[in-house]
Amino acid sequence: MFQPAQAKDRTMTFTDKTILITGGNSGIGRALAEALQAQGNRIIITGRKQASLQATLEANPGMAGLELDVTDDAALAAFPDTLLEAHPDLDAVILNAGIMEAEDYTTDPVDLDSAERIIATNFTAPIRLTAALLPHLRGRPEAAILTVSSGLAFVPKASTPVYSATKAAIHSWTQSLRHQLRDTSVAVHEIAPPLVATELTPGQSQVAAAMPLDAFIKEVVEILSRDAVPDEVLVSRVAFQRNAEAEGRHAEAFAAING
Repeated sequence: MFQPAQAKDRTMTFTDKTILITGGNSGIGRALAEALQAQGNRIIITGRKQASLQATLEANPGMAGLELDVTDDAALAAFPDTLLEAHPDLDAVILNAGIMEAEDYTTDPVDLDSAERIIATNFTAPIRLTAALLPHLRGRPEAAILTVSSGLAFVPKASTPVYSATKAAIHSWTQSLRHQLRDTSVAVHEIAPPLVATELTPGQSQVAAAMPLDAFIKEVVEILSRDAVPDEVLVSRVAFQRNAEAEGRHAEAFAAING
């Protein structure tokens, strides 16, 4: 079975750290923020919806939050200075904010607004935010960047082609980023969720095949709590997709996902 690269000695410990989680006001982001706060970390979350951001902060005393639409170029450009002024001890960033929308390339004409929105949110924004925060993170004694890809990075869902493609791009970009930062204090990890019971898309939380959110978070936090955190944070449920090509069953996995 395919085994991704193992952790390096420079792994950051995920306790008593200041961690930014984009899109931390709902779904995986919120659950991960709450779990990492329970581990003794100082958590800052962002969200573009003020109501859900405020509700998350009210439910989690001690958690900090900043409103941010990662597709707003001006807001994203101003955000790092605002963040670091309030949180000069920032140690880690979890690039979780993302959207998933179905697209139909059999229509004429094809509506590209959705594709452009998905690329801006899922791929361009993480690149910009990482570039802006890296000078600060490289100055920390130990730091980490965690990207969030998907099992669909490895076996795509045909009804969400651009979402799947952005997650494949995140996987590739993360590998290169990790290599470039190998001689710095910044560890780079990739979380690749399977289908998880959230409201990323309408009704997804009710899909029988979806991994329960609490089970997913429990497994992720266990991996992040290891003495050596692997480069790829993979829960057991995602192995079906992550290992499909290496095990010679990509076509089978594609058919299982797409029917």
